[in-house]
Amino acid sequence: MKTTLIIFISIFFSLSHTADEYTEFIKLHRTALNSEFKDIKTSPLPQEEIASFEKLDYYEINSNYNIEAELIVNDKPEEFGMKTTTARRPIYVKYGIAKFNLNGKEHRINIYRNVKFSREEEYKNHLFMLFTDNTSGTSSYGGGRYIDLQIPKGNEKLLIDFNLSYNPYCAYNKKYSCPIPSEEDYINTEIKAGVKKWH
Repeated sequence: MKTTLIIFISIFFSLSHTADEYTEFIKLHRTALNSEFKDIKTSPLPQEEIASFEKLDYYEINSNYNIEAELIVNDKPEEFGMKTTTARRPIYVKYGIAKFNLNGKEHRINIYRNVKFSREEEYKNHLFMLFTDNTSGTSSYGGGRYIDLQIPKGNEKLLIDFNLSYNPYCAYNKKYSCPIPSEEDYINTEIKAGVKKWH
């Protein structure tokens, strides 16, 4: 999970913007993320790589990847242990399914909620999406990417901005334990947005 600063920046912005405002927002978000990686206190990088770190590699900013999705809420969510890269199994529920159109196709993907974090005031409205797509293993990290989301208010749509998608910490340092996307978390298209693969 990303730092509070980055989550705040993401929550603050919505679909109501000009093209220039949106570009500046994404740049601000990337600056915050790069700063996190440069800071020895917050960086997921191995300590010996922090000093030489300059910035992450990103796809070009593309507002077509900032979308509204229909959220079909699961009325009987059951807790389960999500598979990770280690024996750890954090408890999640499948909060619902997001339906959206992207690159001329309709897609459906699971949206999750971390049970432990949902009990904390800071993260009570936090949702989690992890996915692989047709760039995984080529220009993006083969283990998939993550997006932090917010529970929509009332009848509002779920906002999904793939320009904010980021790599799990395992992409940079194998000491971390990271959730792994399942077959249901695959999106059958190329999503050229967000953070590219490391190295």
